[in-house]
Amino acid sequence: MLSKSLFDARNDDRLTNWKGFHIVEDLVQIYRMVYNLDKYSTLSKSARNRLKWMDYYRQCENASKTCRHFGISRKIFYKWHNIFDPENLFSLEDKSKAPINTRKREITQVEEDRVVALRKRNLCYSKFKLEKLYLQEYGEWVSSWKIQNVILKHNLYPNRVRTQRITRKRLKAKKKERITKLQKQKQSGFLLCLDTVQLRRENDKRYVFTGIDFHSKVAFARMYKNINSLNAADFLNRLLYLVNGNIQNIQTDNGSEFHRYFETACDKLNLNHYWSRPRTPKDNAVNERFNQTLQHEFVNFGNFTADTEKFNLKLTEWLIEYNFRRPHETLAYATPINFHNSMQVLPMYPSSTKP
Repeated sequence: MLSKSLFDARNDDRLTNWKGFHIVEDLVQIYRMVYNLDKYSTLSKSARNRLKWMDYYRQCENASKTCRHFGISRKIFYKWHNIFDPENLFSLEDKSKAPINTRKREITQVEEDRVVALRKRNLCYSKFKLEKLYLQEYGEWVSSWKIQNVILKHNLYPNRVRTQRITRKRLKAKKKERITKLQKQKQSGFLLCLDTVQLRRENDKRYVFTGIDFHSKVAFARMYKNINSLNAADFLNRLLYLVNGNIQNIQTDNGSEFHRYFETACDKLNLNHYWSRPRTPKDNAVNERFNQTLQHEFVNFGNFTADTEKFNLKLTEWLIEYNFRRPHETLAYATPINFHNSMQVLPMYPSSTKP
């Protein structure tokens, strides 16, 4: 409406120049300027930077000078210079890198109806079993990928509420940082590996949380009645006290005991939590070897008891033997504590402890 009224006013002979100012023409320019300022206020930071390139080039008219001034290559400059449209500043925005031709579902309506009927008769069967049944019943082959898409489209699950809950949980789950991404350093306290050992004797079942320094091989362990994230968090806090806070990264497997309260404790203590790959015990080989030593040199010598207090007292004595007196082949037959102290780092015990 405003642009139309301005157009009508431009043709009105009564509006003429007044002291060098034409009421209609100059108002139109001002209106366009205000409109463009509001329109391009949402330009991204990268687009604003490219706009600076174009303004600088318009002033100096020298592409090489512009590239040197902004530290960019001539190839990048000419790419955006050819794309740039002065009438549309949004032409400097990053373009979508999504493929033009995306993968589409290739299943006919007949096949979809057959899969739906087959799934309703066998709700608990997996997509691979349904693939075999489809081939036997109709004499045609349909991929398990197509079957899975049909199941997802029609929500054909035996327990829909549980499936929806699991799906929401997966979407909200924090992405795990795998231990393979960590560049390990030869430094005590840089990486502490944790694991659990299940001990069974007749009807008694107990769990031992173990931890070992990846570099110095200083080891820790403690028995608990239950395996849960609360006990894992308690074990982590005890370790942190023993090493006087000298821990930077934590490595665990994917067990449920290393979630929830344990992750909360890691965040509170500002520790980086790395995970082993599924079904890959070699990612935590140092701790797996310590677990084997614990069972062969301590538990199997009649030291198991269901009483956690008594077991932990005996275990503490053995850990002193392990860390202070037992030579380690990987440390050139030095003890973990001597090797630890030779690296000029904090001792295993806190500085506040008095002899």
